[in-house]
Amino acid sequence: MAQLKITQIKSVISEKQNQRDTLRSLGLKRIGQTVLRPDDSANRGYVRTVAHLVTVEEVK
Repeated sequence: MAQLKITQIKSVISEKQNQRDTLRSLGLKRIGQTVLRPDDSANRGYVRTVAHLVTVEEVK
């Protein structure tokens, strides 16, 4: 199964609370931090919510 490599590139300061919560759910706490998550519909939805704050790469 493919994985998503998600890296936070922007701060959550002045962002809506649901976007802050979404980043926490992904396991991201600070700029530059990277996590690997399974490529499923739930994680794709999380990424879509905070697309302006993160970069995403597919890892096989």
